Amino acid sequence: MSTQTIKEFQKFHDVMEKFDSAMLVSRTLDGELRSRPMVIAKVENDCRLWFITNLYSGKVEEFLEDPHVNVALQNGSQYVSLSGEATIDRNRAKVEEFWNESWKTWFPGGKEDPELALICVEPDQGQYWDNSGTSGMKYLYEASKAYFSGTKPEIDEDIHGSVDFREPLT
Repeated sequence: MSTQTIKEFQKFHDVMEKFDSAMLVSRTLDGELRSRPMVIAKVENDCRLWFITNLYSGKVEEFLEDPHVNVALQNGSQYVSLSGEATIDRNRAKVEEFWNESWKTWFPGGKEDPELALICVEPDQGQYWDNSGTSGMKYLYEASKAYFSGTKPEIDEDIHGSVDFREPLT
C-alpha cells in the first residue's frame, strides 16, 4: 500500500477550496442515484465538506439509510470528485459559525430555524483534475505533442491526482 505525500493532499485541498457549490449524489431509498446542487458551507483543512439543509428533507432520510455519497465539483477547468460518508449534525454552534445570510432565501427562519441541520461529508477518496493556469498550458503542450506523435499525453500531479483519506500522509 503506497502512502501519499502532504503535497498531494494539499493540492487536492487547494483545488477543492476554490468551489462554492457542488453536486451531492446519494442513493434513494429505492436504490437509485440522485444528485442535487448544494452550496458548500465549509471546506475543512482535512477536506471534510459541510452543507446546510433542512432536517426533514428527503436527502437526510437517504443518508440515514445509506451514508455513502459522492460530491462532484466543476468549474471551467477544474474538477473534483470526492467519495465519502454523510452524517447529519444538529450542532447549533456550527450552524452559527457557518451561517451565510444569503441562505435565508432557502431558510426564511434564519440560522435559528430549528429545522436547520448540517451535512458533513467525511471523505474516503478523492480525485482532482486542474487544467487552470500554467497547469492548463502544460496540458495543452503535452496534448499537442501527443497528438502529433501518435502517443498519449503525459499528465503530472499538478494536473491530476488522487487522494485516499484512509492512508497516512508522508
